[in-house]
Amino acid sequence: MAERLMLHPVTPQQRLVDKAVAILKAGGLALVPTDAGYSLAWGLESREAEERVQRLRELDSRHPFTLLCRQLSEAGRLARLDDRAFRLMRSLTPGPCTFILPASPDLPKRIKNAGRSKRRDIGIRLPDHGVTRMLLESIGEPLLSTSLVLPDEEHPNSHEAEEVANRWLRWVDVMLDAEDCEPGPTSIVDCTGDEPVVVRQGFHPVAL
Repeated sequence: MAERLMLHPVTPQQRLVDKAVAILKAGGLALVPTDAGYSLAWGLESREAEERVQRLRELDSRHPFTLLCRQLSEAGRLARLDDRAFRLMRSLTPGPCTFILPASPDLPKRIKNAGRSKRRDIGIRLPDHGVTRMLLESIGEPLLSTSLVLPDEEHPNSHEAEEVANRWLRWVDVMLDAEDCEPGPTSIVDCTGDEPVVVRQGFHPVAL
């Protein structure tokens, strides 16, 4: 049975965050609140948790997952940020925006070699939610994440905590329940071309 940890959304209890960190470090799968709905999250080396996500969402091994980062310097170790991308990310983060960026040579090997070919680009988020920001600070490294979309769903309710628990708690190891959060999805900005392009406007649209 998954643990459902009840956290204050603004001033989370460190002891409960530490409990979630221990579960993630042991290879667990978590439900975490963000500024664009709840998301699934797991550790960089948690292959088993990732395979569970792939089975639940019926994804193949080439499906890209998003990296949740604490700060821009961490993102800069995983992706190649030119001055333009750095300034743009600095202006829009933390916030409900996913950036598609060229992958860094220092990207962890397991992520770089996911699927049938090496990753040339990655998605990165710096979420603006007190609970998940404390979780990232406490675990000390990025987490892989994906949205709560089951097969045959187009517009799932992923921001109401009780609904998320009813639908997903049976399939994860821990839920960091911080009450309802902002709806999603995130906006997506592709920074791999000559100019940044908004390829999806989220619940909170962005202007470049």
